Amino acid sequence: MKRAKKQEKKAELQNESQSEAKAKAQTQSKARGKTQSKTRSPQSKPAKNGAEPRSTTVGEFACQVIAEQFERITKQTKRVLADQDPEPLHQMRVGSRRLRTALQVFESAIEIPKVANARRLRDLARTLGELRDLDVQMASLGESYLPNLNGKEQKRLGDVLDSLGRQRIEAFKQVESALTKKQYQQLRNAYKTWLEQPQLTNLSQLPLTSVLPDLLSPLLSELLLHPGWFISIDDVSEENSEVLHDLRKACKHVRYQAEFFVSFYGDEFGDWVKEIKQLQDDLGLLQDTQVLKDLLSRELGDRSKMPGLNALIRQEQKASLSKWEEVRQKYLDTGFRYHLHERLLQPADRATKVHPELIERQPAEQN
Repeated sequence: MKRAKKQEKKAELQNESQSEAKAKAQTQSKARGKTQSKTRSPQSKPAKNGAEPRSTTVGEFACQVIAEQFERITKQTKRVLADQDPEPLHQMRVGSRRLRTALQVFESAIEIPKVANARRLRDLARTLGELRDLDVQMASLGESYLPNLNGKEQKRLGDVLDSLGRQRIEAFKQVESALTKKQYQQLRNAYKTWLEQPQLTNLSQLPLTSVLPDLLSPLLSELLLHPGWFISIDDVSEENSEVLHDLRKACKHVRYQAEFFVSFYGDEFGDWVKEIKQLQDDLGLLQDTQVLKDLLSRELGDRSKMPGLNALIRQEQKASLSKWEEVRQKYLDTGFRYHLHERLLQPADRATKVHPELIERQPAEQN
């Protein structure tokens, strides 16, 4: 009987997924049309007299990115509330973070209503994050650590997992409340209304490629100036782990931002984004071990009674730092830092286009 109900529920979710996919295509098509009309998109009309079509504007691209991330959040709502799979929760959390990043990147070109601002998204992401963190911790303890412990330590870790399970019940109640109360519906309605009639500034009318370096540079500078780069592998400790965790968050913000614009740059730029993702993952693994140690101290009181688990945690920490010193030195190198900034100045469709007056100023001979 229960199995039949579960299968029926699964089929219902699959049907909802198909309906939402159709609705998404219609919504995006509608949003694109209205956005182009609002901002007088240069791409909405063919070029005349053989002239090149004008580039996508900042406003058009901002609306596209915001629409995509908004859709990424809202399409997961029913699945998160169904609580049958942890992936929708993960996707919804990532979507809320990416949307916050988009608001930060395009803040000079858009005017978002207060009810839909970054602070509201941060509150939503925090609620989703508490539940997601518990899912990650339970999966890590149950799948990566528990099978590799002796019977005595498995029992103690089992008690910890039971405690996390009870915490998860409460955390899900908070998520359920956040997604069903009127503030969330106001947030959704605000974005739907804004996407139908975007409120934009004068900056939104500029060609996107002309301002890409200006949009990307602030977060890149934040990353390169982060104090975490000055922590050598020999100096890593529990005391400065929070600094490295903050560096990980900086990596994440830069990656989210850079991924919006990968198509405007070459393969080298894409490879750099992957490199940042790997660094983020490595620092994330280090942070996970620190959180795990804090969790065990809180739940067990004395971690020394779990020598096998402590040894596994140390192995994970060592693995997470295996490439740290090499990467750290690379990002402290003056030439590499300069190269990153230089790379931002050359969007792909402008790399080979130079104004005639600039060509005239160049020396007659170049080898």
